[in-house]
Amino acid sequence: MDFIPGVFAPEVQDGESLWFAFYQGRILMLQDQHGLVIPQIDRFSFLGIPHKGTHYLGQMQGMHCFTTELESDSELPHPFSLHELRRLSMMVDTEWFMVAGRARQIVEWDANHQFCGRCGTQTVHHEVDRAKLCPQCGHTQYPRISPCIIVLVTKGEDILLARSASFPPGLFSTLAGFVEAGETLEMTVHREIKEEVGITVKNLKYKGSQPWPFPHSLMVGFHAEYAGGSFVFEDEEIEEAAWWPVTSLPMIPPVGSIARSLIDTYVKEFRGES
Repeated sequence: MDFIPGVFAPEVQDGESLWFAFYQGRILMLQDQHGLVIPQIDRFSFLGIPHKGTHYLGQMQGMHCFTTELESDSELPHPFSLHELRRLSMMVDTEWFMVAGRARQIVEWDANHQFCGRCGTQTVHHEVDRAKLCPQCGHTQYPRISPCIIVLVTKGEDILLARSASFPPGLFSTLAGFVEAGETLEMTVHREIKEEVGITVKNLKYKGSQPWPFPHSLMVGFHAEYAGGSFVFEDEEIEEAAWWPVTSLPMIPPVGSIARSLIDTYVKEFRGES
């Protein structure tokens, strides 16, 4: 990956920087002859767009990266516009999306931690870390990360896919759920699958992870084999679940998501393509 993370911008910066600017979760993009691109400029203030708070992200392909929050979505100069980052995830490369996701999480964390959660005093930026420090009681607040497991369950040539009522019509995906206090990732896999569809699994294998900034998840991917049990839907979250042969899959998540990666990897392995 050609991204080098950082917390504090260097005193001397040569050339233009990449600016990841957001308003209520939507990212500011510039339309040029190449399509939608991130604004590149020395200082964001040169664009004349009202904004507040600037955070350094690091360097991507040698360019310094910053993020900021827009004060309003009105009167954006042509050719700038706001776009849903979730939709752009299907159109951009993984590295770009990860940096944009980092930017979105930092902007939201900053907005939500202006005051100490312990005593209510206005916070200040930590001198060393990316954190908010309370000058009154010393409480330190770091960007929130919510670990979440996502698991592909298989049974021979069949894979388990489910859908929630919130999914687009016809879309099925892998099972997922948040890690609870005191749990290992493996414990979460077994609990979530049992709670959501009523079956048990075995032979868990870690397959990778993906930061997912909606709003601040870290998706930890696993593959598991079916061990036993029948479908029981006690959790209202699951509307439908079924075993699908790898040769006849329904509509699944788009390329770029870890759910799609788990599915594609297993299909290739089953066909002997990897």
